[in-house]
Amino acid sequence: MAFTIAIMGRPNVGKSTLFNRLAGKRLALVDPRPGMTRDRREAEIDLGDFQAALFDTAGLEEGDEASIEGRMRGQTMAAVEDADLILFMIDGRAGLTPADEVFAQQARRSGKPVLLVANKCEGRQGDEGYYGAFKLGFGEPIAVSAEHGEGIGGLYEGLGNAYDDWRSSLEADAALEEDEETSEEDRPLKVAIVGRPNAGKSTLVNQLLGAPRMITGPEAGLTRDAIALDFKWHDRDMRLYDTAGLRKKARIKERSEKISASDALRAIKFAEVVVLLLDADCPLEKQDMTIIDLVAEEGRALVVAVNKCDLAPDKGVLLKEVRERVGRLLPQVKGVPVVGISAVRGQGLDKLMTAVLDMETVWNKRVGTSALNRFLLDAVEAHTPPAVGGRRIRLRYMTQSNARPPTFVCFCSRPDDLPTSYTRYLINGLREAFDFRGVPVRLHMRKGDNPYQRS
Repeated sequence: MAFTIAIMGRPNVGKSTLFNRLAGKRLALVDPRPGMTRDRREAEIDLGDFQAALFDTAGLEEGDEASIEGRMRGQTMAAVEDADLILFMIDGRAGLTPADEVFAQQARRSGKPVLLVANKCEGRQGDEGYYGAFKLGFGEPIAVSAEHGEGIGGLYEGLGNAYDDWRSSLEADAALEEDEETSEEDRPLKVAIVGRPNAGKSTLVNQLLGAPRMITGPEAGLTRDAIALDFKWHDRDMRLYDTAGLRKKARIKERSEKISASDALRAIKFAEVVVLLLDADCPLEKQDMTIIDLVAEEGRALVVAVNKCDLAPDKGVLLKEVRERVGRLLPQVKGVPVVGISAVRGQGLDKLMTAVLDMETVWNKRVGTSALNRFLLDAVEAHTPPAVGGRRIRLRYMTQSNARPPTFVCFCSRPDDLPTSYTRYLINGLREAFDFRGVPVRLHMRKGDNPYQRS
């Protein structure tokens, strides 16, 4: 079964030029006049590690079903129906048009994966169209110049990732046919246990597994590698990563400890939820704050567990102090759950794992564009953006470009002039309005289209 790609878009955005570029030869007619392509054209293309079937389609135009335009649109949608991936193209120079938005809805309704391509972006001519394309909700566009071959490397990378996803999907479908039906929730949740040396990470892992799987003891540094262990918690499959203790970089002398620390950092990057284990005897030292900052920078969900709480004089006061200090010093993970446990006694594990599952849900959360723009309107009314240089900065609209972590794009008239404090105000507002507690929230400011500028 060949991986099939269909190029889709309105007339004259450069579909046939890109088709010829990917095919490596002049197969499709190219002309400045729109409407040169009417029927589907197919080519076998070589993309390095794999081959694919590529379809060039007619430009999408509104028209009666019986008209030429209507029949051309029917041919295009038939190609889309047969495709495994849609390359949705826009003209970066002309910017986003109402027709692009209409046909993007058709691409979305097809249910097929979509790779957004902004063509004619040589130099800086296509910047406005490139940033405007975020509005379509297909994620970050790939800027190319099909005519000059610019950006094709980035497009190849995107096609390679889409192919990998397709292959993974095929393998998953085959596994489903052989085994019993499984849901998305059955995919193992990757959880990394991190912290300073001797915080009790391996003891916690052993308690969760219900067996002495990891070596434990009073000596610090017993764990060297980041060990991946599969287990089930209340019918949810998980993969635990027990990691080596992370000390200050200046204190790491031996090569073996450097390798262990590197392995632990890699586990953080691949995890979905990170549990930072603190020692109740000396909670939240500078190294702990550094680890939290690293987790936030990598965009992972976070749960803070305070170990050895059974030895603390007042557990409630201790947890309150930890929450207040994390919220004050690390606002990027404001609202992170702090759970008191005893790894040796197995106390508090239910609360800990409940918090892990809750944070995964928040980390994966998506918010509709309409709800985001109602929030933006209320936020601007409550606190108007400042006037810089005597000119008011206007915020036009907002959309969520990604989850894991929640990532948003806000389009405004002058993103470079918007103060960082106002961006923080919007992020805090998003966190409160949509309950993004304890996870990093990313907000990118982009320059929006000027409604008074003619294309």
